[in-house]
Amino acid sequence: MMMAQELTAASKEGSLDGGYAEEYLTYTLGVEEYAIDILKVQEIRGYEPPTTIANAPPFLKGVINLRGTIVPIVDLRIKFGVGSAEYTPFTVVIILNLGARVVGMVVDSVSDVTMLRQDSIRPAPEFSASVDTRYIKGLCTLDERMLIVVDIERLMLSSEMALVDESQC
Repeated sequence: MMMAQELTAASKEGSLDGGYAEEYLTYTLGVEEYAIDILKVQEIRGYEPPTTIANAPPFLKGVINLRGTIVPIVDLRIKFGVGSAEYTPFTVVIILNLGARVVGMVVDSVSDVTMLRQDSIRPAPEFSASVDTRYIKGLCTLDERMLIVVDIERLMLSSEMALVDESQC
């Protein structure tokens, strides 16, 4: 069985028209569909209520103990005001491995793993200063779907998420 790194290496070697492909995990928040680099994903779990932390921002739902590692759980629906934060059997937590940090993010559902060619990801359009596009790598059309490709490491390790000390960035 091939590991994710081997699949990505093979997809880079077997590129078409000069644009190499990488694997992305797609997920939904509200009615929008997003994609993140599969190599940042450690695992996908069903939602279980975490242990709450006093005085934490509303989007930081709490922490879980994942095989001895304390993992903060962030609900991106609350953070970005997308959709409603209802916890259904389809609600999942994507556990991310971001170098020295493990973080969980709550999403409405996980769609699939898909190959995206780098040349098919278009830059995000420029918006006014009130719309923050720092964490968006770009947009990609896949069949009839529009995917928002997120730089998940940049987002989760940003100071506004309050998950890491400034000195660790």
